[in-house]
Amino acid sequence: MSKYKSQGFNNTFKNARKGLRLVLKSEVNIRIHFCVALLILLAAILLDFSTTKICVLLLTISAVICAEMVNSAIEFSLDAVFHNKYSKLVGMAKDIAAGAVMFTTAIAIIIGLLLFLPPILGCI
Repeated sequence: MSKYKSQGFNNTFKNARKGLRLVLKSEVNIRIHFCVALLILLAAILLDFSTTKICVLLLTISAVICAEMVNSAIEFSLDAVFHNKYSKLVGMAKDIAAGAVMFTTAIAIIIGLLLFLPPILGCI
């Protein structure tokens, strides 16, 4: 049993929405990812993508945004614990988290090219 009071089912969603709002307000990269995601989904609809392809896009988009959110959480946590003081290990942890975002984004770009190039080149 936890020493903390159970927050209840509704509060869990309330806190999750609060976290999403916080990251959207504080992180420029997340806002960029969301804007690009909307444009990509609009393009997929205009190109009449199948449900399967749209599902692949949604999973890919969610992977990138989740990686960015985890990166932000790691950065906030480490800054709080170390009071924004420089530490080589903290710097390494932040760099690794940022690298995970970059890797996820690179894979997302490859997936996007594989999905979008055939219909675009077929139209030319």
